[in-house]
Amino acid sequence: MIKREEKDLQEKEVEILEGEFVNISQSSVRNVEGGHVELQQVGALSIDGERMEATQSAAVFVRGTEISLNQSVSGVTMGNTTNINFSFSPFSLSKNDTNLNRSAAGIIAAGNVNSEKSAALLVVAKTVEGNLTTFLDWKSACALSAVAGGIWGFLSLFRRR
Repeated sequence: MIKREEKDLQEKEVEILEGEFVNISQSSVRNVEGGHVELQQVGALSIDGERMEATQSAAVFVRGTEISLNQSVSGVTMGNTTNINFSFSPFSLSKNDTNLNRSAAGIIAAGNVNSEKSAALLVVAKTVEGNLTTFLDWKSACALSAVAGGIWGFLSLFRRR
């Protein structure tokens, strides 16, 4: 018989929590590591897990194979497949797919982006499907950075040494 290592935490403050199956609700945690991590109303600094599901939570750094954010905020989100539903992620990096549903993102880099009524500042992807409002695509970002670099270079000629 295989023994499963499960960790349940409710209404506590913990520095580091590790386990194969981690379920946390209404708590704050500094670092979480596990195979399957479920968060409900949790504040965390760093989350690392193969499969991570967060509901009404906030995290600075999230990394995993399969990530699902629902009504949550994540500073940096890195995974193979990322689902962002009614959430905000300033920086999202996905190896395969990023799915946005009525969410906002700053910078998205992914293989494929599927979106429904979402917004992003900059999107770099092979394919983008759905209703996604973007401020810059990769061509516009390259043009803007070239113009900004040219202006900065020109102005640096007049700077005193």
